[in-house]
Amino acid sequence: MKGTSAAFNRRFAIGWLIAGFVFLYLPIVGLIVYSFNDSPVPNVWRGFTLKWYAALAEDRELITGLWLSLKIAFFTACGSVLLGTLAAFALVKYRRFSGRTIFSGMVNAPLVMPEVVVGLSLLLMLVSIQRATQEAFGWGFPERGMLTIWLGHLLLGMAYATVVIQARLSELNPQLEEAAMDLGARPQQVFLLVTLPMIAQSLLSAWLLTFTLSLDDVVLSAFLSGPGATTMPLVIFSRARLGLNPSVNAIATVVVVVVAVGVVVASYLIARAERRRMLEMSQAGRP
Repeated sequence: MKGTSAAFNRRFAIGWLIAGFVFLYLPIVGLIVYSFNDSPVPNVWRGFTLKWYAALAEDRELITGLWLSLKIAFFTACGSVLLGTLAAFALVKYRRFSGRTIFSGMVNAPLVMPEVVVGLSLLLMLVSIQRATQEAFGWGFPERGMLTIWLGHLLLGMAYATVVIQARLSELNPQLEEAAMDLGARPQQVFLLVTLPMIAQSLLSAWLLTFTLSLDDVVLSAFLSGPGATTMPLVIFSRARLGLNPSVNAIATVVVVVVAVGVVVASYLIARAERRRMLEMSQAGRP
């Protein structure tokens, strides 16, 4: 009886898992398939074609938006990992300092606040700064565009990066760093030679996560964008209200393929580094 119940539970869990994957990835598969559709109507199949990919090369608005999104996402990921690492170190290595609770709350606040509230507050702050600089220097700064979008994405990405890196730092054995310092290593050397290699996987994970969050963000970009600075999600969103062109499916397919390749390569590198680390630890433990 117990064996039958266990088998049923296993099949039921596998069935739910498969249903979840189908629910998540079937729309993406449909989008990729219809990117090769010859019909101008996105959801009516009329035959196989590559003309939408050819038309994509001539769609300057979409290509410009994609290039802008990639640049903002790259700088957001780099800045988020840098600031997230500093914040995570402050929270993990220094358990007690004045204002720690407030600092932790401010770092985690973007995770729980609606993006509409974050975007509106940033917009009001930037407008106030621009007005003040206009009155003081005769020209307003910063103008809404790539810089302001990057600042908004950086605020959100830093919070996610901090959580990822902080979780990894909390698991590290502090005796490894103490042993390195006992052997004469300076704090900078301990960080570069001991701590950094051990948290490299979390840094890469945080980079990929914040890159993805920035690449597909709509709400913050809508509040912080300006003339001549329209990201790819905003272009797609504006076209969706008038009816999607199949070229949007083509650009989405390109992004999906690039992201999938990046995830596979990153997963392989992380797995190889983990195997190497486990091998070195096992060899170090041998007499």
